[in-house]
Amino acid sequence: MAHIHALHDGDALDGAAERALIAAGEQWTPMRARVFEALRQSAKPASAYDIAELISKREDRRVPANSIYRILDLFVEANLAHRIESANAYVVNRHPACRHDCLFLICDQCGQVLHLDDDKATEVLRNGAIASGFLPRRPILEMRGLCADCGADATS
Repeated sequence: MAHIHALHDGDALDGAAERALIAAGEQWTPMRARVFEALRQSAKPASAYDIAELISKREDRRVPANSIYRILDLFVEANLAHRIESANAYVVNRHPACRHDCLFLICDQCGQVLHLDDDKATEVLRNGAIASGFLPRRPILEMRGLCADCGADATS
């Protein structure tokens, strides 16, 4: 069964992310705050290049994508963001205090991503990995298809 969270947004999400990063033993620097804000404001999964371009425009200076990648990797490790592997892009985690296995539903038409936390869906994968002597860290599943809006448009 899917786990339902009270999701944070806006300033509440920024505060939750800052607290989670500090709890992970890291600093909430001004650049990390800007990267998180840019990722949070993105309507679709964003790449490091997307974020670097956005911050570069806002600050009227070049921000290299490799520094954004390092911050995004830190965010993923600290549970502030998730990486959409098939798109090489990132989305914020709107509940950074919770850790669950993720299922991403990715719309092939509009690019929208629905994030579900569903430990039950990955239980078979985890058990199979453990039975094979593999220690799974965090299964992340991606399913491509059409979101409710695009699916409704396709059937109309």
